[in-house]
Amino acid sequence: MLSLLKRYRQLLLVSGLLLYPLVAFLVTGRRGREPNFIDRTVIAVTSPVQSGLNWLIDGAVASVRGYVDLRGVRQENDALRLENMQLRASVQALGEARAENERLRQLLAWTEKVPGQEVPARVVGVNPVAKLLSVRISAGENQGVFQGMSVVTPDGIVGQVIRTTGNYADVALVTDPQSRVGVRVQRSRARGTAAGSGSGPLKLENMLRTEDVEDGDLIITAGTDGVYPPGLVVGRVANLEKKEHGMFQGADILPAVDTTKLEEVLVVGSQYQEAGPVVEGTR
Repeated sequence: MLSLLKRYRQLLLVSGLLLYPLVAFLVTGRRGREPNFIDRTVIAVTSPVQSGLNWLIDGAVASVRGYVDLRGVRQENDALRLENMQLRASVQALGEARAENERLRQLLAWTEKVPGQEVPARVVGVNPVAKLLSVRISAGENQGVFQGMSVVTPDGIVGQVIRTTGNYADVALVTDPQSRVGVRVQRSRARGTAAGSGSGPLKLENMLRTEDVEDGDLIITAGTDGVYPPGLVVGRVANLEKKEHGMFQGADILPAVDTTKLEEVLVVGSQYQEAGPVVEGTR
């Protein structure tokens, strides 16, 4: 018995201190009394324990509430982030659609000024071979596009159809080294040839040294090559070189159309072309 009391004396002491206020209240609670020395001692001993328990309980409750609130905030942030991404994608799509509509409006307005057959098309492919600078468009023989027809945009000429299938066609660009376009200076009406250089500006060739040409002059198609209708914009003269000897003068022609950024084009025929295939060897 004594060994048990010694072993659990601390537990019994604490239990007695905690039970004492309850017993005292049950015995004298109805008539009330002033706390004695033992009451004050028990209160003094148990108050820190109660405060500690209250602090732990309040802290645990606050932690649980904070965790729940934090999870809610994170979920809300994820939802807002997803909504923001969707809105940005929608804005981007609307901007792209607006730009495309503007390009198509310009193309439609330009077709009303050009006589003859016109076929609108989209650029759907680019030839990766450097020896032949060409693009593929979404219109072919089924849409009335045949070899030898010219390809343009409202800004200027693009190239010439060199091959067609049922619903597609390949277009050699004016920047291709084999490209030659009959041109004239819009201001002075002097005639020459615009030759592709593979990259960068076109080259002005076959322009007589006596002709009136200046930097900044607008170069247009002459309509003498049987491919491009007359009066289409080719580019502007730059880096004019008037030689002291020889028959011709040279210059660069800055293309009016950036062929690396083509999206929509228009296929047109010249006054020499009929709606039908061009015989091989006429190009």
